[in-house]
Amino acid sequence: MKLYLKSILIALAVALLAGCSAMKYVPEDEKLYTGAVINLTSETAEKGLDIIETELTSVTRPEPNSKILGMRLGLRAHYKAQREKPGFLNKFLNKRIGEEPVYMSDLDVERTKELLDNRLENRGFYRNEIIAKVDEKERTGSVTYEIMVRKPYKLESYEVDSDSLPIHREIKNALAESPINKGVRYDLAVFKKERERIDKYLKERGYYNFNADFLIFEVDTNRYKDKRYDLYVRLKKQVPLKSMVPYVVETVNVFPEYNLETDDKVLDTTVVNGINFIQRPEFFKPKHLEPYVLFEPGKKYNPTASRLTSNRLASIGTYKFINIKYETVDSITSPYDTGKLSSRILLSPLNKRAIRTELQAVTKSNDFTGPGLAVVYSNRNLFKGGETLNVTGNVAYETQVSGGDNAGLSSTQLGLNTDLIFPRLLFPIKLVDRFEYAIPKTIVSLGAEYLNRSKLYSLTSFKSSFGYTWNANKYVYHQLNPISLNYVSLGNTTPEFEAILNDNPFLRNSFEQQFIAGLTYSFTYSELGVSGRKNSLYFNSNFDVAGNTIDLLSSKVNEDGNKEFLGLEYAQYAKLDMDFRYYFNLGNDNKIVSRLFAGIGLPYGNSDVLPFSKQFFAGGPYSVRSFRIRSLGPGTYRPENGDQGSFFDQSGDIRLEANLEYRFPIITYFKGALFADAGNVWLLNENDALPGGKFTGDFINQLGMGVGAGLRVDIQNFVIRFDLAAPLRDPRKQEGERFDFDISNPVLNFAIGYPF
Repeated sequence: MKLYLKSILIALAVALLAGCSAMKYVPEDEKLYTGAVINLTSETAEKGLDIIETELTSVTRPEPNSKILGMRLGLRAHYKAQREKPGFLNKFLNKRIGEEPVYMSDLDVERTKELLDNRLENRGFYRNEIIAKVDEKERTGSVTYEIMVRKPYKLESYEVDSDSLPIHREIKNALAESPINKGVRYDLAVFKKERERIDKYLKERGYYNFNADFLIFEVDTNRYKDKRYDLYVRLKKQVPLKSMVPYVVETVNVFPEYNLETDDKVLDTTVVNGINFIQRPEFFKPKHLEPYVLFEPGKKYNPTASRLTSNRLASIGTYKFINIKYETVDSITSPYDTGKLSSRILLSPLNKRAIRTELQAVTKSNDFTGPGLAVVYSNRNLFKGGETLNVTGNVAYETQVSGGDNAGLSSTQLGLNTDLIFPRLLFPIKLVDRFEYAIPKTIVSLGAEYLNRSKLYSLTSFKSSFGYTWNANKYVYHQLNPISLNYVSLGNTTPEFEAILNDNPFLRNSFEQQFIAGLTYSFTYSELGVSGRKNSLYFNSNFDVAGNTIDLLSSKVNEDGNKEFLGLEYAQYAKLDMDFRYYFNLGNDNKIVSRLFAGIGLPYGNSDVLPFSKQFFAGGPYSVRSFRIRSLGPGTYRPENGDQGSFFDQSGDIRLEANLEYRFPIITYFKGALFADAGNVWLLNENDALPGGKFTGDFINQLGMGVGAGLRVDIQNFVIRFDLAAPLRDPRKQEGERFDFDISNPVLNFAIGYPF
């Protein structure tokens, strides 16, 4: 059966590749252009030649037809649409992805050589040798450009060509921080960045009306016989007078409840630290809004302070629009003057109350499916200080849709969670001045949840936390909960479930750790979404420690020998995990994403095992996708009946995982992926009920591995994901039989969002 399915898949793949070939449509008198290769060498040792080579490749013309997985789908769609009766599908595909063919006859080698030489001259290389070698085959052709660059021009000195005006002194001061130093190669791109740097430097010192276009660079090579040059920067002639003087912010007016209707009305004004808060009867308390404004009367204009103020105000969550405007107060008559600005901060609030309803349909890889409903009520600016109250109620039901021993199993979940978010730091000591990039938020949470798993048990839990979240900069995010409480009560257990607990004391202990009190901390470094980065790095680490404080306060020991606090047996453990990801951009929306995850939990003191809710799991749409959700591990353990469709999650104290995924576009909103996953969970201590589950030095041979392909519907970053995967290596099988690419029973994962 397996061989039969493999043969069918191979035949389908061959048919697809053959059907997608576009070469048979190329006219006999033409040759398809497949691209250009740049071979760059230098007569002197120079840094950054690989970057220049990549840049030269990007300017070669024309660009060849694009390829997806080695196939020219756009070109084939174009050819198919040119037939006498192309049909609706071919017309549609041509409209969406069709590409005009690029032939060797479209190639202008001499023009391309001129472009390459011009780009090299911009980089400081002159009188270069460029040889084009055309390679034509039976149906295709390409060109290789052999380029030898000469010794480039190097900087000898860098000065300001200026007089004694204040702005010239500021420009001279800016040069002290310049990355352009003696020996730097002549490079127009570097000069452009330097001009922008000087412009930013001046604006941060109050030059509100200055523009980078007012700066001009001049190069002088007359003093030297070898390839050296002097660089001068100066102001262009006829620069407006207002652009040559610094400006001071004279007034700061904040409108906490701005709209067009109230723009011309007389409003109340409250002054805090020289800032005017103008509003109707108090909408937002000025004392809570003032710390978000980073500029004040009497200070020089600074665009960075203005930008950070806008970011800080947006982070409150009360406003949908933040608009900061500046107006000049008086005219400038001398380059030695100081201008004055009046600033207005216009804040347009969101609706105070909002209700959002989410209807969900869940289907899991263990054949459980069912609907869910979540209702979120939000009240913004609750106490007129930007506070946000979120109340979330949810209900979910799922049942086993397959037959067999698990037929009739169902799960009902009810939950109510409340979050009260204060957009400021609630702390005995004033620390706001230490946070320039963003003001921390204080979050108080309280929630309850009821879970009923038919034929097994019911679980009631209460949780509460008090903590802080803040952005240290655009890359780093912190979340600290010095108080985190969780109470779990197991009830209504069936005889079948009691038998399972009796056979597995570790599982019983994990449910009996009723009270969890501790501290949690999360650190995130993310380059995702930062403009100007080709490749991105993401790192997240979470630390969770519980039971230490109340262990000092508790003295009562129960009949099982465990300590209790307020009559409840509490958990003691430490848990740490790390998630590292790297996003390598290949261009044209193609990328390779790699991920490494490692986590460990250590029970101690009052606990022999981690609480069930704190244990690690493997398998499913966000883990090793070739195994059903929470069915992999621990170690080489396999349930005696081989049943992977029940409620019994297989968990561990250690989790290791690695993922590699290639993502590529298909057509419009549809994107594809090829991936490989490996991972597992293990126990720190031996458990007779889970044989083979303990972590050993042979853990590499106990990794579950799988490969698969995915289809994603990505509409403005809302992603619906389908991943089909099959195991390459199954640690649950006997040693020697674990490597087996089994595609006869693949796992289909359905999820929202990317896996990582």
